[in-house]
Amino acid sequence: MLTKEQQQELLTLLFSLISEFGTRILISILILLLGLWLAKFIQRLSQRLMIRAQLEPTLIRFLVNLIYIAAVTFVVLATLGKLGIQTTSFIAVLGAAGLAIGLALQGSLSNFASGVFMIIFRPFKVHDYIEGGGVEGTVEEISIFTTLLTTPDNKIIIIPNSKLYGDKIVNHSIQPMRRVDLKLNFSYNTNLEQLRELFLTLVQADQRILSEPTPGLEVQEIAGSGIKILLTVWVATPDYSLVRSDLNERLKQSLDAQGILLV
Repeated sequence: MLTKEQQQELLTLLFSLISEFGTRILISILILLLGLWLAKFIQRLSQRLMIRAQLEPTLIRFLVNLIYIAAVTFVVLATLGKLGIQTTSFIAVLGAAGLAIGLALQGSLSNFASGVFMIIFRPFKVHDYIEGGGVEGTVEEISIFTTLLTTPDNKIIIIPNSKLYGDKIVNHSIQPMRRVDLKLNFSYNTNLEQLRELFLTLVQADQRILSEPTPGLEVQEIAGSGIKILLTVWVATPDYSLVRSDLNERLKQSLDAQGILLV
């Protein structure tokens, strides 16, 4: 049985502990609440700044979430430190876990890094027609880890960003104009002036073909099999495929009508 003096000492000790830890807990709760509010504020502010800087939406979403997670982690560590909990070992565990995850996800991290670089440097954008990584198609989506392409026959190709970014990328859509090249072989008895006149007539009949740069007819080589001719016209990039197809068809019909033979 405790004496009155011992009971008084015990109560004094309890009140002292409650006073000390209660204040510490209260301050820790305030730090946590204020820190979470501040993390949200930083997240919204960074998002507005990135939108104003006209970054890609995919990159904005990723960076904003990364900033928020980093801010919340800092707040939690600060709260634990105020409670008197040693965070050094906790940080070491997080570091070791991060290293292990990084080693396990090397391929994914490579895809992630390539995705970030592509979004920042913009070698292509959505709706561009590109070649890269051994495939080609129209870009439908650029995400952090993969890029989605649609082929001309409407197949979907999902290609890892590291494979695409590590390869040669050919962007068919980035320039406002493209040159249509038609390489043809004619017999030796072909009248070049007649061929030039025929070609210019076809060009002038198609309003999609640009007058500048001027269409061209170039004798590339006089070979054993005949004369190799390069015909060139310039068109707006969206018209490239249709003009090329139409010009080939109309040229074949005109050559047949004029009796000019291909070899």
